[in-house]
Amino acid sequence: MAVRAAGEAREEGWRFLLRALGHRNYRLFFVGQSVSLVGTWLTRVATSWLVYRLSGSALLLGVVGFCGQIPAFVLSPVAGVLVDRWNRHRLLVVTQVLSMLQSFALAVLALTGVIAVWHVAVLSMVQGLINSFDVPGRQAFVVEMIEDRADLPNAIALNSSMFNAARLLGPSVAGGLIAWVGEGGCFLIDGFSYLAVIASLVAMRITWKEREGANGRIVEELKEGFVYAFHFPPIRAMLALLAVVSLMGMPYTVLMPVMASNVLKGGPSTLGFLMAASGMGALVGAGYLASRRSVRGFGRVIVLTASLFGAGLIAFGVSRSVVLSLVTMVVTGAGMMVTTGACNTLLQTIVEERMRGRVMSFYAMAFMGTAPFGSLLAGTLADRFGAPATIVVGGVVCLLAAAWFHVKLPALRERVRPIYERLGILPEVATGMREGARRMEPAED
Repeated sequence: MAVRAAGEAREEGWRFLLRALGHRNYRLFFVGQSVSLVGTWLTRVATSWLVYRLSGSALLLGVVGFCGQIPAFVLSPVAGVLVDRWNRHRLLVVTQVLSMLQSFALAVLALTGVIAVWHVAVLSMVQGLINSFDVPGRQAFVVEMIEDRADLPNAIALNSSMFNAARLLGPSVAGGLIAWVGEGGCFLIDGFSYLAVIASLVAMRITWKEREGANGRIVEELKEGFVYAFHFPPIRAMLALLAVVSLMGMPYTVLMPVMASNVLKGGPSTLGFLMAASGMGALVGAGYLASRRSVRGFGRVIVLTASLFGAGLIAFGVSRSVVLSLVTMVVTGAGMMVTTGACNTLLQTIVEERMRGRVMSFYAMAFMGTAPFGSLLAGTLADRFGAPATIVVGGVVCLLAAAWFHVKLPALRERVRPIYERLGILPEVATGMREGARRMEPAED
């Protein structure tokens, strides 16, 4: 009996961790995106290695990173307005097809041997333009795939798990594939991987409802979104924290080829292992998010994991051992994942539905849009002071940002509490709502 009970408890635990997969549309998306993301990470690793192989310059690594990410900073706010107007399902089909064509273009240039750094920079900018619409569209579309809003936090956590499982598998495979089929082969595999997510989107059954008030002027709706997001302290504080972490912390990925090659004296496989270690830590962090039953307490979690991210970067910057660097990458990946995932979940929980696309575009702008400036800054600083010192400075700034958020936390809780009460997230409020509903039910004869 005890064994059976333990087995049932484990089965129930797994069902709870994967409960968002009970929704058909989300399950299709999860499977298709899981395949596509592995290809995406193949391209990311192959691109960084290709640029460094062709140029030997940390500065050009930063420049290419800047080209790929700057469109998100410029276009994401406008894209958010359009995401609130357009059919998000059709939008994602279009962005995935365009991304597939971009990967095939990279593959053709690389396999024919004519590719140069400027080709990579231009095509990275094209992908950045696509991502400006794809990222807020994908984030906002999650709600349409999940019929039960209570499963939304789990869906967001599973999205993160999917992303980081691919991040774990993709880079570790990329190191061997670059040596075997070259960077062009990796780009080609990535192009074909998009067919999986396109097929999953086409197979979905989505009923699109045109949103009320979606015919106003874009400038007015954009202004409304800015006023809503940046005049509500909890949203403003999370976006500010994400922006600082992305600006100063995330560029460590751009400098990874320098650390793997010059500091740790390795090759493509070392680069792949470092990125895979970061992905492993992120996957553990995503598993933690999926196991949580409520968003309560996420403020403290954000402070702790943002601090963990900063400390991991400092340790990585001073390490000269491959083994120690792998350990620090696990810590860094976990801290980054939980910080960004918890912020995403909280934003999706407290935002008004009519503002969802715009707020998620600000999330994309804070998380991805500031990254190009960070990439450019990191490349410049690394060219002058070295990659290790640049990464350490980024870690220190992330620690200071976590301390600032900790000071703000008590006031932010007071502003979020009424929303939690309305949604029934607070246990005592939810219990009171259930009791009230039972009293209103007509008595049976």
